[in-house]
Amino acid sequence: MTQHGRKYLEAAKLVEADRRYDIGEASELLPKLSISKFDGTVEAHLRLGVDPRHADQLVRGTVVLPHGTGKTSRVIVFAQGEKAQEALRAGADEVGGDDLVKRIDDGWFEFDVAIATPDMMGTVGRLGKKLGPRGLMPNPKSGTVTFDIERAVSEIKSGRIEFKVDRAGIVHVPVGRASFTPEQLAANVATLVDAVNRAKPSGAKGTYMRTLTLAPTMGPGVRIDIPSALAAANA
Repeated sequence: MTQHGRKYLEAAKLVEADRRYDIGEASELLPKLSISKFDGTVEAHLRLGVDPRHADQLVRGTVVLPHGTGKTSRVIVFAQGEKAQEALRAGADEVGGDDLVKRIDDGWFEFDVAIATPDMMGTVGRLGKKLGPRGLMPNPKSGTVTFDIERAVSEIKSGRIEFKVDRAGIVHVPVGRASFTPEQLAANVATLVDAVNRAKPSGAKGTYMRTLTLAPTMGPGVRIDIPSALAAANA
């Protein structure tokens, strides 16, 4: 059984275990629940009524959080010619072709997101065994294989995140920092909930969104009232 320290137990007293909080209340409470000395990340854990083993029940998509995640992603782009220049103008951290592929093949992974133009995927495909397991392989479904390089880089730099249901039917994504204002956290969570709701697959049966918990990197979590989250998303 997990043993929690004094700070965690004190923070846990602030949460009513059987209560489902609306987004506004939870956003006010979350900064008080973060017990780390650093500015902890606030994560959303959304349990869905889907079985990811079936292709028609997979949930995946991207969403631009209005206030970002509090972290600036390091973005690399596989592109040539004018598209390479477009990537640099948009703020990409590294841009290249065969040279960039070689760096990664040699063990360089100092980046968070990789984008590629479609014509470069034949070259980038050689890195599948190295990028795939790390979740870094460019993919059309996540908007990271595209000719619209400027938009892709700009959105990721400004707070675009990818969400994908895991094997247990749960979506885990960052929605901000403990230092965010309650209004910023609430807006980010509402935007995420709306995006996941819109991504409801055709094969989903029964209750789609079952539970939503917000929690800081270190500290207890807060259960959210899903109807209120949907209402906030549609406000």
